[in-house]
Amino acid sequence: MEVQGRIKMVGETQSFGGNGFRKREIVVTTEEQYPQHIMVEFVQDKCDLLNNYKEGQQVKISINLRGREWVNPQGETKYFNSIQGWRIEALQAASSDGNLPPVPPMDAFEPAGDLNEDDHDDLPF
Repeated sequence: MEVQGRIKMVGETQSFGGNGFRKREIVVTTEEQYPQHIMVEFVQDKCDLLNNYKEGQQVKISINLRGREWVNPQGETKYFNSIQGWRIEALQAASSDGNLPPVPPMDAFEPAGDLNEDDHDDLPF
C-alpha cells in the first residue's frame, strides 16, 4: 500500500530499551477533498531513510499495516494498529516535470498554403 501527500513533520529518531530498538515518525498530509494527517513510523534501519526529507516536500511512502493484541494487567484484551513505512520517494510537481520537451507557441507554426483539394490522401479517416 502507499500513502501520498506533503510532509507536515519529520520526527527525530527515538531509541527504546536496552536492545537498541529505534523508531522515527513522519506525518504526511494527504491532498484530497478532506485532507488527512497520516502518521507513519519507520523502525530500525529504515529510520535513516528519512534523513534527506523535510517539511513541505511531496512524497510517496510504501507502507504496511501492522496490528497487535495486548492483554493488560486487568485481563482486558486491547488491539493496536500502526502504519510502518519501508520506502519513501520524493514526488515531482507536475509543473516542474523536466521530462517533457517545451512546446513552441502556436504562432511559430505557419499554415500550409499549397493544399490542393483535388489531391487524394490515403488517411483512413
